[in-house]
Amino acid sequence: MARKSLSGMTGIASTIARSTTSQSERSTRITAPALGALQGSLAAIREIEPGLIDDWGPVDRLTPFTAVNDEEADDGLESLTNSIRDQGQQVPILVRKAKAEGRYEVIYGRRRLAACRDLGIKVRANVQDLDDATALIAKGLENAARRNLSFYERARFAQAIIDAGHPPATAKAVLNLSAAGLSHLTKITQAIPADVGSLIGAAQKSGRPKWTALAELFIAGKLTENTADGILRSANERLTSDERLDHLIREATKRGARHDEIAESTPVDGVTIRSGRSSLTLTVKRSGANAEFASWLDTRLQNLIKQSYAEFRSRSPQDDE
Repeated sequence: MARKSLSGMTGIASTIARSTTSQSERSTRITAPALGALQGSLAAIREIEPGLIDDWGPVDRLTPFTAVNDEEADDGLESLTNSIRDQGQQVPILVRKAKAEGRYEVIYGRRRLAACRDLGIKVRANVQDLDDATALIAKGLENAARRNLSFYERARFAQAIIDAGHPPATAKAVLNLSAAGLSHLTKITQAIPADVGSLIGAAQKSGRPKWTALAELFIAGKLTENTADGILRSANERLTSDERLDHLIREATKRGARHDEIAESTPVDGVTIRSGRSSLTLTVKRSGANAEFASWLDTRLQNLIKQSYAEFRSRSPQDDE
């Protein structure tokens, strides 16, 4: 797969990006200076037992959802495992040495690592000495080169980088974002509960407008995490990730409109007051802990309303000031 422009990258980031380029691309793109860096990078490739490699860094993909959409079925772990079994591991993963002696941390290539672990074989790994910031940039380059992250995956990745203690500048560099672009992404993750986003999935075809619409529903108080959870869990299991996002927005918008028209409150258990533009209703359950209260109120409600109405009629205009 052709890589995006790397003209702005230097040093190890450029070397890493070029080290996984296909053989045909190398023959036409690599200059003499770059060849030396590439050879140094390839010399660092080793075969390592998967059990010696630990996870590292913020999650960049909603991995359980990479095969939600039918057209992405070939992107599943099973397909990758079969490919490595039949053809071998064509592209090394990137790792760095961990603090513990003899162990490593994976920078990118978690799916390839998982496939090799399932197959019980060693994984081909490019071992580099990288600090956290450079490792994150390499991770971002790999994402850009292999399969573009969805808008929501980018938002989650950016938030994870910041949550890990890195400055916003690092998130912008990793994802090639402007300040405004990063602001748009963090607005999404700050407004939409992470568990709700995970239930929706990567939504590969859905961009900023739809995710912003969902965020606005949460910001406006027209949707809560519990309500969103209920809508998504009761949805048709065959819905794709993008369809789940559409379904949630559609259902939340309908419910938000109804809530705008009718305000509902529960002053005590079993008692519900609904206030709408055309009516005010009181509902008291005759079952449960307050069943006796319902019977008591039934014998007194008329008098209570008459007393309240008389009080209303007798109040002076100053009472409203």
